[in-house]
Amino acid sequence: DDDNSEEGLHTIHSGRHEYAFSFELPQTPLATSFEGRHGSVRYWVKAELHRPWFLPVKLKKEFTVFEHIDINTPSLLSPQAGTKEKTLCCWFCTSGPISLSAKIERKGYTPGESIQIFAEIENCSSRVVVPKAAIYQTQAFYAKGKMKEVKQLVANLRGESLSSGKTETWNGKQLKIPPVSPSILDCSIIRVEYSLMVYVDIPGAMDLFLNLPLVIGTIPLHPFGSRTSSVSSQCSMNMNWLGLTLPERPEAPPSYAEVVTEEQRQSSLAPLGACDDFERALPGPLFAYIQEFRFLPPPLYSEIDPNPDQSTDDRPSCPSR
Repeated sequence: DDDNSEEGLHTIHSGRHEYAFSFELPQTPLATSFEGRHGSVRYWVKAELHRPWFLPVKLKKEFTVFEHIDINTPSLLSPQAGTKEKTLCCWFCTSGPISLSAKIERKGYTPGESIQIFAEIENCSSRVVVPKAAIYQTQAFYAKGKMKEVKQLVANLRGESLSSGKTETWNGKQLKIPPVSPSILDCSIIRVEYSLMVYVDIPGAMDLFLNLPLVIGTIPLHPFGSRTSSVSSQCSMNMNWLGLTLPERPEAPPSYAEVVTEEQRQSSLAPLGACDDFERALPGPLFAYIQEFRFLPPPLYSEIDPNPDQSTDDRPSCPSR
C-alpha cells in the first residue's frame, strides 16, 4: 500500500503469485549425485516464505547433477589385459597349474553397453573348475581420517565347467552393464569405482582371479572411436606397399600456362557487373581473400602421380561457371 513506507517491503494481496528464480551452478567440477550406504551426494533448492507473526513456510526440492565423463579419451579407450597362473598343492602332492588370461577392448563404458571379454582358461590340475566373470562397484567413504569401503556385485556370468586337461576360450563373451551411477573419481570424501573380475572358481582352494579396472561414463563411444587404432595401423601398412609401386623417376606435371590458355582464362571470369554486385554483398575480409585467390594459378603439385602415362582425358574435369 502507499501507506507502507518501509523500504523493500511489498504487500501481496490474496490470490496466486508466481516468482521466477534462476541460479547458475559454479564452474568448478561438481560430484555426481549419489546415494551410498555410508554417505551420499545430494543437491537441492530450498525456498522459504516469511510471514509476520507466523512461522515461515519452507519447501525443498532435490535435483540431479552429473559430472560428465567422456569415454572417448585415449586413456579410457586403451585395452585392458592380464595373465595369471596358480598351482594347487595338497600336502606333498602338487598338481598341474591353472592358467588364466583375459582382455577387454577398452576401459571406459556407459550403462547399457556390453563388455566383450576375450579369455583363455587352461586347467592342468586334477580338479573341476568353473570360469566366471563379474562387475563390481566399490564405494569408498572418507571422514575424520578414516575410510569405509563397500563392494557390491553389479552383474556376472558363468562359463562351462572344465575338467582336468581341458581348455576354454571366450571369443567376445558379452557381459551387459545394468543402469548404474557413473564413476566418481574427483570427490575428496566419496569415491565410486568399478572393476571387471575374470576368475576361475576352484573348489577347496582360493580362486584364481584377474581384476581389470573400469570407468563408467556418461558420454558414450563415438561411432568411429573404436576404429582409430585399426585405421591407423591399416594406413601405415598400406603406405609400406604403396611406396614399392611408385616409379623411380616420375615425370613432372605440366605447368598452368600449358594447360589453360589466356583466352580460356578470360572467358571463365565473371562479368564486371556481377563482380560489382558480389563485392557489395560481401564487403568484408572474406571476399577480399576470395578476390585475391581467384586470379592466382592453382598451387603446384606436391604429390607424385603413381600413373604418369594415364591420359588426361580420363581425369574428371571441374564444371565451368
